[in-house]
Parts: sequence; structure tokens; C-alpha cells
Amino acid sequence: PVNLSGGLKAKGHPVGATGVAQVISLAKVLAGETSWADEVGDAAVGVAHNAGGTVASATVHVLEVVE
Repeated sequence: PVNLSGGLKAKGHPVGATGVAQVISLAKVLAGETSWADEVGDAAVGVAHNAGGTVASATVHVLEVVE
């Protein structure tokens, strides 16, 4: 599933904080702390990608549930 929270535009597109919002949302989904966590089942890995400016910077975060 993609953008279960409505995406960054639904959050007001906070310039400079969009990557942080992505990672926090992803961590909450993987921890089962969201109302839509059932949509991802027992997913143990998630990926967030963000680009800032006109391709001035890009980040990729890979989060994994470790038990």
C-alpha cells in the first residue's frame, strides 16, 4: 500500500519536514500504531524516499522490524 495516511500533501506539505513525516509514519505503521496498520499485514520492512528542492538532495530510508 502507498500513502495510507493521504500522503504528504494531506499533511500540508511541510517544506523541510516531509522526510521526517514519512519516516515517522512508516515507523508507526510497522509498529502497528496506526488505524490503517491492518492494511500492511505483518510487514517487517518499509521504505521511504524523499527528494528536496529541484533534485538538490535525495534520501532513502529502509526501516526493519527487529524482534
